[in-house]
Amino acid sequence: MTLRVTTVLRLAVAGSAAVLAAGLLGACASPGTGLQREAATQFQARVLEVTQAASQEDPATALKALDGLESDLSAAAAKGQVSEERSRSITTVASAVRADLNDAVAAQQAAAKAAEDARTAAQQAAQSASPTADAPVPQPAPAQGNSGSGGAKNSGGDKGKGKN
Repeated sequence: MTLRVTTVLRLAVAGSAAVLAAGLLGACASPGTGLQREAATQFQARVLEVTQAASQEDPATALKALDGLESDLSAAAAKGQVSEERSRSITTVASAVRADLNDAVAAQQAAAKAAEDARTAAQQAAQSASPTADAPVPQPAPAQGNSGSGGAKNSGGDKGKGKN
């Protein structure tokens, strides 16, 4: 079940990152998109970082790269390299990617907790199944029919044999 959740989240994150990348790549191709070439190139590098980290199932690193993208976007908007409309568009897609990445982080944390809980339960089960030093060790019961003398009885018929 954890594998299926991870796969679904990975595909969602990769898909969202691909949409973000496609939007930025399309902006570079046509003039008048509200995004200057220098800013677009910088954003593409950030999107590549996000996409690579997401494809390697490292959502924490992808989130850091996304933080960098959003920081670069704010700086470019302040310099007039990105139109307000284009900035909102990129921010909307980045927010969707962030939500997917946060879901992936939560899924990883839940899987790690479940694994730790299972490991703890297995250790507790192993400890309760093995005898402790304080518990008495059961001794084997004496065999039936043994008189407890530790050897065979002398029937008396061989008394004196060997003595002349």
